[in-house]
Amino acid sequence: MRYSAKVMEHFQNTKNYGKIDNANGIGKVGNTKCGDVMWIYLKIEDEIISDAKFETFGCVAAIATSSMAVDMIKGIKISEALELSNKAVTEALDGLPKEKHHCSVLAEEGIQAAIKDYYSKTTK
Repeated sequence: MRYSAKVMEHFQNTKNYGKIDNANGIGKVGNTKCGDVMWIYLKIEDEIISDAKFETFGCVAAIATSSMAVDMIKGIKISEALELSNKAVTEALDGLPKEKHHCSVLAEEGIQAAIKDYYSKTTK
C-alpha cells in the first residue's frame, strides 16, 4: 500500500498527540471492522477551538488523518470545524488509498463527537 509523503509525515511525526487534561469537548469514535479507535480532545474558548489533541489506536492512515484533522481545526470557530469534511482531510494529506477512506471519515466523526460533547456540557 502506498501512502503520500504527507500521510507518512503525519504518521511518523504526529503533532498534537495526547490528552488535554481540561478538555471541554471529548469525542470517541471507532470502526469495529478494522479496530481503529480515535479520541479527539478539544479546548474551546469563546466559540474558538484554542487547543486540540488526539489519541488514536490504529493503522498509518488512522493516525495520519487524526493528526491532520486536529491541525486543521486548531484556532478556528466551532461552526467552521463542524464543516470540516473527510474529503478535505483526505485532500490535505494528498490522498489516501481507497481501502483507507474510512479513516478520514472517523476523523470527521471524531471532531463532530467532541463538539457535540462540548455543547452537551455547555448548553442547557
